[in-house]
Amino acid sequence: MFPNLNPWSALSCAFLVALLVCNRMTPPVKRFAERIGAMDVPKDDRRVHDHPIPRMGGLAIIVGFFLAMLLFVPVSEKVYGIVIGAFIIAGMGFVDDIVSLRPIVKLVLQLFAAFVCVRFGLVIDAVSWPVTKTYLDLGWWGMPLTMLWIVLCTNAFNLIDGLDGLAAGVTAICSFFLLVGSVLFSTAEPAAAIILMALIGACLGFIPFNFNPAQIFMGDVGSQFLGFILATASILGLFKLQAVAAFALPLADTGFAVVRRLAHGQSPFQADKGHFHHRLLALGLSQKQTVLVLYGVAAIGGILSLWIAGRGPLVRALCIGAIVLTLICIGILIFIRNPRRAKAREERRKKREAEKENGK
Repeated sequence: MFPNLNPWSALSCAFLVALLVCNRMTPPVKRFAERIGAMDVPKDDRRVHDHPIPRMGGLAIIVGFFLAMLLFVPVSEKVYGIVIGAFIIAGMGFVDDIVSLRPIVKLVLQLFAAFVCVRFGLVIDAVSWPVTKTYLDLGWWGMPLTMLWIVLCTNAFNLIDGLDGLAAGVTAICSFFLLVGSVLFSTAEPAAAIILMALIGACLGFIPFNFNPAQIFMGDVGSQFLGFILATASILGLFKLQAVAAFALPLADTGFAVVRRLAHGQSPFQADKGHFHHRLLALGLSQKQTVLVLYGVAAIGGILSLWIAGRGPLVRALCIGAIVLTLICIGILIFIRNPRRAKAREERRKKREAEKENGK
């Protein structure tokens, strides 16, 4: 709708529109979810909240994102495919947040949305390795691998949505590093960069209402939508291997979940308490600390994506330094700022003081 904007203006405007619209739409969406009874009730010990909280906050993300996309993303056949597929995912998530669809139904609809994208030309036809500038032509394997990638990412970001602010923050971090990589090192289609910027804006507009203690959850309508958009944007932007690194946290969490459940004789669709965030909570971290640690892990994946995309010793040195700094921050949160460890240290200190007093 604004084809004459230069690329930097389009990026900035897409970010601001998505952020402001999502932020202002979240309160009415919250009231709507409460009115129709779309509430997340803590009915099992897998959930970490202790009172019903409205979901469907993803509707605000979708409205803000699509408005920015409508105004600033250049139209193409591939973009049409993304939009149609995203509406399928959003509609499925909306219904699922109300009536809880069966996993097989959701999988079929996800495959259909991915197929729509493929039919509109959004296909991974080759994989490149930027370090050696080599290409692997996938041939007819491109279509099934594209569908697999889209469905995998859609479910990965859905599964990581287990703590307040986690999915929205991780999505913003992944989008940011893909965006940086596309701007600095790639000849990506301009639409991909604007899509990523709009996604960052929408997530940041939603986080104030979703960070602990959350006023609203994004629900399946939000988490699956985010995964779908990131998957399709990574294909449109021609940075597939970078995306694998940037999405390392949700992809690894999903992979471990499937292996863990199959090893215990469970269905891979059966929910459990073995996700990364559950394990960090079990170590004694608070919800906020756990989310910050996982933000750091997601950032490390994003930095690795820049290392893959970048060229030259300076870029590699900066990436290594950023990873070391992030690991130090994560270590401080886990080993020093951990409430359980702090309590244990305080108890040991009191015990030593008591022993000294008794010795006198």
